Amino acid sequence: MSPLKLNDTATAEAIVTEADLASSLASALGVGDPFPGVYATPRLVALMELASARLLQREHGPGELSVGVSLEMFHTAATLPGAKVTATARYVGRDGKLFVIKVTASDPAGEIGHCTHKRAIVCTERLMAGAEKRRQAK
Repeated sequence: MSPLKLNDTATAEAIVTEADLASSLASALGVGDPFPGVYATPRLVALMELASARLLQREHGPGELSVGVSLEMFHTAATLPGAKVTATARYVGRDGKLFVIKVTASDPAGEIGHCTHKRAIVCTERLMAGAEKRRQAK
């Protein structure tokens, strides 16, 4: 696979299910706060991250993967169950060691959100060892 170039893209798609709704997430967390029956922002963020991770796969060396470092996101429209949501990630450059990605998400009626996302490529073994060390430090 060729190296990543400016404006290269990758996508991720999902059909919105009942489990993806803000109201379902609130229920799963055991909170009684009222949330609407529309596509939840955390689910949209996850789809945007998935598209971004797919974009960077060609940059991984053996034993590496990409992880999210920051995300400035705007959820601009509500989406109902049954709709297909597509997130398209576009590589726009570097910020030091970080890869900068612009992501737009849409449903059949148009854009529902956009973000600027930064990801780093890390050694999987080192990442997991660091997480285990944090768990042991409790």
